[in-house]
Amino acid sequence: MKYLVMVQGSQADYEAMVGNPTDSSPAWTKPDLKAMFEHMNAINEELTAKGEMLDGQGLAAPSTTRFVTVDGDGGPVVTDGPYAETKEVIAGYWLLDCASLERVTEIAAQVARCPQPAGAPEYAVVIRPVDEAGPRQD
Repeated sequence: MKYLVMVQGSQADYEAMVGNPTDSSPAWTKPDLKAMFEHMNAINEELTAKGEMLDGQGLAAPSTTRFVTVDGDGGPVVTDGPYAETKEVIAGYWLLDCASLERVTEIAAQVARCPQPAGAPEYAVVIRPVDEAGPRQD
């Protein structure tokens, strides 16, 4: 079964990771970043070796987000982010093909143990099964 495993973050976290502390997150040091990347790369290597990794990416800062809706005439309405009402956003993901929900939960727990500086916010790792059934016929 395929699963989307998502890690969360905020604009403040992205700022902290480039050395700018915020009210909600301390500045990350080069050793902090190195430990985080080594942890994530080890997970990626393990998942690839086991044939479970289909894709995985870190996402750019929320400040680069663009929201597109349509107006009453069907024309695009484009708004740049981030937004004050949006706290957490998806910071990265893995698309995995795992034998069971228990296995993907083990992987999510491994991701959640990622090292970070003391005082940095902690976020849940989100697991969503991919709906491969296709459109429902009623």
